[in-house]
Amino acid sequence: MTQQPRRFRALGAPRVQRTARDVGTRRIRWLLLIYGLVFLLTFGQLVNIQVVQGSDYADRSVRQRARIVDLAATRGRIYDREGDVLATSVQSATVYADPRAYRPTETPDGQPVPAAGDSQAAAEELAPLLDLSVADVRDRLERDAHFVYLGRQLDWELGQRIRDLDLPGIGVLSEPKRVYPAGPLAGQIVGFTGIDGEGLQGLEAQYDRVLRGRPGMLAFEQAPGGLGITSGTRELSPSEPGTDLVLTLDRDIQYAAQQSAADVVEEFGAKGASVVVMDAKSFEVLAMASTPTFDPNDRGNTEPDTWRNRAVTDVFEPGSTQKALTIAAAVEEGIVDPDAVTPSSRGVRVGGKTFTDTHPYPGETWTVGDIMERSSNVGTIELAQELGPERLYDYLRAFGYGQSTGVGFPGESDGLLMSTENWWGTSLPTISIGQGVAVTLMQLATSYATLANDGVARTPKIVRGTVGEDGRLTPTASGGEQRVVSADTAAQVRAMLERVVSGEHGTGNRAAVPGYTAAGKTGTARKPSADSRGYSGEYIATFVGFAPVESPEIVVAVMVDEPRPFYGGLVAAPVFSEVMGAALSARRVVPDGGSRSLDDAIDEARLAAAEAAAATEDPPLPPDDPGSPPVGDPVGD
Repeated sequence: MTQQPRRFRALGAPRVQRTARDVGTRRIRWLLLIYGLVFLLTFGQLVNIQVVQGSDYADRSVRQRARIVDLAATRGRIYDREGDVLATSVQSATVYADPRAYRPTETPDGQPVPAAGDSQAAAEELAPLLDLSVADVRDRLERDAHFVYLGRQLDWELGQRIRDLDLPGIGVLSEPKRVYPAGPLAGQIVGFTGIDGEGLQGLEAQYDRVLRGRPGMLAFEQAPGGLGITSGTRELSPSEPGTDLVLTLDRDIQYAAQQSAADVVEEFGAKGASVVVMDAKSFEVLAMASTPTFDPNDRGNTEPDTWRNRAVTDVFEPGSTQKALTIAAAVEEGIVDPDAVTPSSRGVRVGGKTFTDTHPYPGETWTVGDIMERSSNVGTIELAQELGPERLYDYLRAFGYGQSTGVGFPGESDGLLMSTENWWGTSLPTISIGQGVAVTLMQLATSYATLANDGVARTPKIVRGTVGEDGRLTPTASGGEQRVVSADTAAQVRAMLERVVSGEHGTGNRAAVPGYTAAGKTGTARKPSADSRGYSGEYIATFVGFAPVESPEIVVAVMVDEPRPFYGGLVAAPVFSEVMGAALSARRVVPDGGSRSLDDAIDEARLAAAEAAAATEDPPLPPDDPGSPPVGDPVGD
């Protein structure tokens, strides 16, 4: 076979025409190339979306449709000792909006979604129901947010009316609202919560972790525009209710204490007053009242100063109520025999200052009982001199001065009792009669409860225990006890304090309780000056005591701030009588045949009112001593 010679196109010769097959093949190659590039780009984008940025896009999707609503737990109740409710939670309506329902939006793939509602029309319907302006509601509906509150803790019926309007993006949730059925009764003790249910004041704050429970959560899906996704995920984590709190307070006694405190403030034009009532054996607080007070249901219209529980936060000089503790220490140390008759003195000079008595001179001799009955500064100071600074300080600390009582109330003050190395020449005499030392009313009540309890001090308590889901009371732990003086010393001092109330020369006759024996001590002390060194011209009137005398059941302490007139026997003692009578009755204590009849009590009350009216003009103040040290000038009772 012969080989065909190769043909070459001569230079400049015309191009040979390609066949249709060649053209088709070329086009197919280009199409395949384009399809390949598109596939690679698409595949690369899929890898980028699903692998490289997969988690980011998944999060965006969840954020666009997922909604999470916190479900507040039902807060535990607070009860008094008899089971009366002092604080509880009721279901209320909380109205919210999804503003996206009132503005155009778009889907994740860029498709426009028109607004589901008209913000102006919705605002005009909602504003009157929410007690808001139309402009305010519209502003909330047009915010750049997914969730806004329109109203919280509204009446449940109002929430149902708003739900029935069926407005786009508007929802109603059930939310617990804290209410206080007793109103201002024990308001400063119970305290209050914030709108989110957190404890802000009083025992609501102190026991917040016990009361608040565990909040729950509702998670659901919602399409753009506020429309619900029927087939979407919906998860509910229920809330767990809080634990109930049971207090030692007695509602009836608390009412009597608050009413008496309010009455004495009004009668004597005082700045304020506080009353503490305790069980003399268990040291449980049965009442703790301060005036002025407030209603936790309407705290927005009250001054924050009224929220304070002055019985544990405010300190004052105890005045002559201190003398019972000084005398108890002297008796316990064997310095004085209660039956011994000793020469009396008209005055005593210590540290360059002469101390005298404002009460009539008893004569040439006296007993320690006379010193207590007449509230003698001179006699008490002489006993303190034999006792000495260190022993007096140690006994006052043992009685609870200069330290928290441990009652468990927030903001409790330690009071003020300087260590002996900081005492000066007149500290021993002045501190022995209640000047230059500061206590809370709770500390004063606790010290007298120690005398009433045969010389044994206990930690006072205001919370009896907690009640869980099983309905059983779990008592709070006891704070322990400490013997301060012997039972014999305590009994002897109680007998002396009875003379203060029932004795011929007693300064606390107006503290007598019809049908019962009572014992206690009056006190009148000057207030330190807020602007300068030394004391102001204002006074604190006090009375603290217990009943019945032989076997004390109740301790009552009273403090009146800046009354006119200012003497404890005139101002505070009648409050003690009223509150003690109410407390003994409420606790069903059998009368032990007190020395004063009801008719006598009425006659004495009328006489006291007449004397008070005559003395309220401008009672003469005890003369100031220019040479007095800054601890002040003791006054009578």
